[in-house]
Amino acid sequence: MVTQTHPLVKPAGDLTREPLLRVEDLKAYFFMDEGIVRAVDGVSFDVMPGKVVGIVGESGCGKSVTMKAILQILEAGAKIVNGKVTLRSRIHHGDPNSAEELIELTHLHPNSRQMRRIRGAEIALIPQEPMAAFSPVHTVGNQIMETILLHQDVSKKEARRIAIDVFRAVGISMPEQRIDSYSWQLSGGLRQRAIIAMALSCNPRLLIADEPTTAIDVTTQAQILKLLRKLQEERQTSIIFITHDLGVIAQMADEVVVMYLGMVMEKGSAMKIFKDAQHPYTQALLRSIPSVQSHPRVKLPTIAGSIAHPFNRPKGCPFHPRCTHFMRGVCDASQPHLVEVDEDHFVSCFLYSEADGTKKMNKTDAAPAKEESL
Repeated sequence: MVTQTHPLVKPAGDLTREPLLRVEDLKAYFFMDEGIVRAVDGVSFDVMPGKVVGIVGESGCGKSVTMKAILQILEAGAKIVNGKVTLRSRIHHGDPNSAEELIELTHLHPNSRQMRRIRGAEIALIPQEPMAAFSPVHTVGNQIMETILLHQDVSKKEARRIAIDVFRAVGISMPEQRIDSYSWQLSGGLRQRAIIAMALSCNPRLLIADEPTTAIDVTTQAQILKLLRKLQEERQTSIIFITHDLGVIAQMADEVVVMYLGMVMEKGSAMKIFKDAQHPYTQALLRSIPSVQSHPRVKLPTIAGSIAHPFNRPKGCPFHPRCTHFMRGVCDASQPHLVEVDEDHFVSCFLYSEADGTKKMNKTDAAPAKEESL
């Protein structure tokens, strides 16, 4: 089913203050024999043009499933049950001066021509594992050329030239030779650069980077992060950066969304999240990061307990069984809503008033649980 789109008469340059992507109350559930997994449960955030949004949280919190729901590439058994994803898409893909149209991605069929055009041309994915993303029996160059030919009206010769140019742009030396390599002939760092090249080959406006530095060494990780930031600044590309590493988020993100068990716990600018985190979960994550002032013999604090089983989610706030500010009869009775505690700084916690975002009590007024140490 293809939804009607609403063309915007303004050119793209006049809409820089408007979100490029808006996600509103998105819910994506897995329907399984054992029960229902609410992998994404009411997620909302905006991505502004030319900005980097960091999505952070522990494994299993729904970060990657949220991105798959946006792209309509959910696994079998999963379904979007609520919410809206709105994209300001160029009418002429690849043309930076093109007029735009407003498209509700959640109303498009996953296999519709329009959705297939958006994937790659408007939104591109950098997957977690580039070795699995590339076919081992085709050259990397041929796979990138296939993407270019799918989304652009060019000849094979021109597609090869574009592929070589984008290889050069991501810092791959000898691009004319490397383009004819197979993925298994490349090092981990080169494979990561090649998958970034594929994502950039059709000049998308939004990149989704799903843990792009997980499987590479620290030195290569720093190089990839520097490359992504450089490309983002040069091309004014928006990026959604998914990771569990707050250090990476601190380097990359303009805005931060903190997720837990499929829900947004806190969101705001990177400065506000790192300097003035308000949610107990965000505060606990930040306390677990070593600093240059950390004593080598002092154990870092960890978050007590473990993340709940997806089939046995706690009632009320999903974080309350592990929270140091748990209030019996409140946190375990109902689910808090996101409230604005400061300008563009939102927290989902009963410590804050839904009326005006002010804190209801001091930390010592709650009954704290003990934190565990390593």
